[in-house]
Amino acid sequence: MNTKLRRSHKRLKNKILNTFTRFSLSAFVVVSFFFTAPIFINFADKNFSNKEFTNNSKSILNKIINKGEVFEDDDAGVQSDEMDLLYDILDENNSEINLVRYTTSEISALFNEVKYDLAEVRDTKLVKPIDIGLLPNEIKNIGNTKKRKEMFIKIILPLIVKENNKIRIDRKRLFTILGKNSNTDIEKKWLQKKYKQYGVKQNDLSTLKIRMDEIPVSLAIAQAAKETGWGTSRFAVKGNALFGQWTWSGEGLKPKNAEKGEEHKVMKFHSLQLSVRAYLRNLNTHSSYKNLRKARTKLRNKNKALDSITLSNHLDKYAETGTEYIEVLQKIIMQNNLKDFDEARLLPSSKDLESLI
Repeated sequence: MNTKLRRSHKRLKNKILNTFTRFSLSAFVVVSFFFTAPIFINFADKNFSNKEFTNNSKSILNKIINKGEVFEDDDAGVQSDEMDLLYDILDENNSEINLVRYTTSEISALFNEVKYDLAEVRDTKLVKPIDIGLLPNEIKNIGNTKKRKEMFIKIILPLIVKENNKIRIDRKRLFTILGKNSNTDIEKKWLQKKYKQYGVKQNDLSTLKIRMDEIPVSLAIAQAAKETGWGTSRFAVKGNALFGQWTWSGEGLKPKNAEKGEEHKVMKFHSLQLSVRAYLRNLNTHSSYKNLRKARTKLRNKNKALDSITLSNHLDKYAETGTEYIEVLQKIIMQNNLKDFDEARLLPSSKDLESLI
């Protein structure tokens, strides 16, 4: 009898022990799952999700920069026509806002009133934030060549500096993104916009970094001077075309000396500001100027200033005259001391100051 009780008690004890062991093991598995699941999910989101941008090009980009090797493959860009690359500019081109065309005397009076003097700009590197939307019709009537050049430079200088400022701010934001492992939704939307503007494939940050950069002020002024005859050409006065950009699909002015069968026009802009913006976009995206962009990036990697003479050597495809065109640009830059404006910065406007108060 006692033996049977002992056996029964032992079986009951073993059964309870087995039940407790299985329960403990199950509880451990459940607790472990809920503890490790968030870690695994977070890891998967960062490394396997296509919806979240992961900056895998950061280490590759750093290696390229450290080695001093900069190569931009045209295949890295997307095949975009001018309507795609200039979509934001073309949208503004349809603006219904009528700009006032001031006379040369009115513009001169304005410059005197705000004490806008090029000699001072050369010395202080500070430019008055004056936005002249249209060239004066009478600029070609200024008989004194020096005064005509001075008037032209004063009008376009703030516009060039302003557009370069926008690119500089964008480039700074891009570098902030390059320093991250992932991006916010706002940053991803911003990147999508910039990929489109610069004709770059999705997530190709290396090419975007090369293309999103400034053009020396002196080079821009020289090209505008050459293309417009210091603001006197029909394209400049009637179409705000400072850089003679061609178009096959946009609104433009037909060259009078165009040969039969030539369908291109000189692109027309709503304002001088848009012409400057389109020019910068052109040099930063078109395959004809990839060597200019390579040269610019090499200067950046060596922490050197962007030199207009160096970069102008890669503009042989900008005009049919090729190397002769380059020589003319360099002559304009040197004879007019345009490099004095390369470090120019725009003074804040009254609206900018009001926003800070």
